[in-house]
Amino acid sequence: MNLPIRAESPAATLATTDDLVDFTTAWLRNRRLSAHTRVAYQRDVNAWLQWCSGRGLNPLAASFLHVNEYARELESTVDGRSGRPVTPATVARRLSGLSSWYDFLARLQAVGANPVAGADRPRVDRDHSATVGLTAAEVDALLAAAEADDGPQATRHRAMLTLLADLGLRVGELVGLDVADLGQERGHRTIRFVGKGGKPRRRALAPGTAAVLDTYLAVRPGPAVGPLFVTGSGARVGQPAVFRLVRRLARTAGIPAWANLSPHSLRHAFATTARDEGVPLEDVQDAMGHADPRTTRRYDRDRHNLDRDPTYAIWAARARRR
Repeated sequence: MNLPIRAESPAATLATTDDLVDFTTAWLRNRRLSAHTRVAYQRDVNAWLQWCSGRGLNPLAASFLHVNEYARELESTVDGRSGRPVTPATVARRLSGLSSWYDFLARLQAVGANPVAGADRPRVDRDHSATVGLTAAEVDALLAAAEADDGPQATRHRAMLTLLADLGLRVGELVGLDVADLGQERGHRTIRFVGKGGKPRRRALAPGTAAVLDTYLAVRPGPAVGPLFVTGSGARVGQPAVFRLVRRLARTAGIPAWANLSPHSLRHAFATTARDEGVPLEDVQDAMGHADPRTTRRYDRDRHNLDRDPTYAIWAARARRR
């Protein structure tokens, strides 16, 4: 399909849908994004281009009314995995990626304005997360199941689950680790990785966490370079394997919601447990790499616990003064 565009536009070479797909690939390649985010953005833009192509619509001439129509169709789409309609959060995320794409096109003067900016996006409850969380006791049970496991990769599995539980890493951050990312700094054992948005991160390893990791490193196959977590053939462990591991060991541990758990469940548990132990919100936020403290609060599953009501601290302080 030919897509007409103003001759004076610096993006005049974007004449076909294929051109726009190639442009999107180049745009993402030059952004500081994780590999997972790049794939998601490419998928979201490609889906929009296919939708436009099916209607004979030039994506560079789309208005907010077209985006509204697209969003309403997304909201009525059934998720193939869950069998339920796509969530408002998913629709909002897809439109957010599309909006970033149009922002860039606007800077190139390929479009007059970003049509997503004026669209009617779904409302998302920022105080809710669809991820199934874990209690501290359930995390302990999960780690105990990993400790009791005697399979050929048991040592690797314990190390991966320990990093997820003790650092609250995203699964992409975990499998993306290399041996060279391990280090020491001012008396701390450390680990470095690329966080969301392509931001370099560094975290400290607690003594117990480091000990579990050292046990794995002592039996890790292959040379002491390359991916940290490797398969028996030396390839990097993939994200699907970590999902299966979490659910298998959760089932072994007798956790009722095992079938709905994910590595992200351990990230939520990290935030909840840290706050329960009195770690300040800003420190948890920094550890998790969140730009907005509201995101950290959403991860904290125990934030509405009345035991945390500040009235108790106020009353206790007044009692001490008296």
